[in-house]
Amino acid sequence: MSTQYGTQYIFKKQTMSVTKRLSELLHELERCRKNEQMQKIKALNGLIDGMDEEELKYVFTKDLFDKIHQMIEKKKMSMEYALLLLKHIGYCKVLKRIWIDGFKTSSLNKRFEQMIIEEDERKEGRNEKLLVDLCECYVSLSFLFSSELILICGSCLLKVSLKKDEDEEAQKEVEMALLALSNIGVFNKVKRELFLDEIKEIIVFHQEHRNLTQLAFQSAWDFLTNRLFYNANLEEVIVNELHFVREARREMEELMKCVDWERKKGEEKGKEAKEEFVLMRWLRTLGIFLFYCRLQNEKFFVIIESIVQVYRAAKDNYREIGKECVCSLGNAVRNRAVEIDDLLESGAIDSVLKEIQQTTNENFTACICLEFFLKISERLKGNSDDEMEDEKRKDMKRKVLEKLEEEGYEDGITCLNEKFDFLNRKYYDELSLDISDYFVNV
Repeated sequence: MSTQYGTQYIFKKQTMSVTKRLSELLHELERCRKNEQMQKIKALNGLIDGMDEEELKYVFTKDLFDKIHQMIEKKKMSMEYALLLLKHIGYCKVLKRIWIDGFKTSSLNKRFEQMIIEEDERKEGRNEKLLVDLCECYVSLSFLFSSELILICGSCLLKVSLKKDEDEEAQKEVEMALLALSNIGVFNKVKRELFLDEIKEIIVFHQEHRNLTQLAFQSAWDFLTNRLFYNANLEEVIVNELHFVREARREMEELMKCVDWERKKGEEKGKEAKEEFVLMRWLRTLGIFLFYCRLQNEKFFVIIESIVQVYRAAKDNYREIGKECVCSLGNAVRNRAVEIDDLLESGAIDSVLKEIQQTTNENFTACICLEFFLKISERLKGNSDDEMEDEKRKDMKRKVLEKLEEEGYEDGITCLNEKFDFLNRKYYDELSLDISDYFVNV
């Protein structure tokens, strides 16, 4: 049995086992008394906690969400208990940044959209807790939202997030609301006036009083940096007013202290600490910032250096975190506001060189590495009418070339040469098939 086939077989066996157990618990939930249902909900949530990303994607399909909807319709599960279960599913999905599209096409999605609009329009007797729970479930489980639902859900969740109580229950409520908000991605347009004052207040208050959990604080930044796609003028607020770089660096340093970087290989499955997921989320937030921010300042170097520090700690035993670092660095090289010198001096080029030597021939990360060096080469080509600028570019070419030669780049890139076309078709559409395009020439 080949390694690849064996891995697929084990995965299929594991997911079938998880799916079977999930179905059994739902079946038991349908048939037990109301006073026993909470125990079944807790058992379901515990099962979900033990799933890895692939299992979650495999299990949470349209059929499952339709099944939950049928149980609600037939009064075999109360809306209260359904919301407890769905909030937990949404929490795990957003925490681990998993793409689940089954909810969007389900009957449950349509029901929630209708309930949210109806509850929001209610003139008297509005159930605020129900509206909050519905919004948290809907936003965390979906991925694209109408302007009407963004207005309703965004306002509702920001209101919850503004709570300043520091007791554990209030912190959990705020964390869930901010985590759900962070799922409103870059391609969902949110008008600046609908969120900016509130999210600034949340971040500034935490900077002064430290009232948020690590995940809640990261989620607030995630929501804000996601808005850069449609609101480029937020750069000044994010960088200079709210001190994003300082805050991100400190948070990542704290999270790095919580990770056992020396763990043995193979121990990671199902045993990831919450801090690992928060660290991964920070890396993705930094990647978005590096891609969209165009401010010319020295703070890019600080961010890139922080990513490199994480990569060096993660590269041996935490491959997923290491790959996320490389993806963020790939965004940095595509941003012409980031200097090549920053990538060289911070150790970013060294990190991507090490990754390209570890990556497999059919790995998406290989494409990120290839594009990284392709962009380096492109940006160092050409001549300038400005002699000083031209000399500066030639000097940088020499430095980069020396680093590539020192780290054995030519051997690594040559090994992937025959796979360029395959990688391009499978993962990408921008890679050059000419190996010479990946080299820097003085």
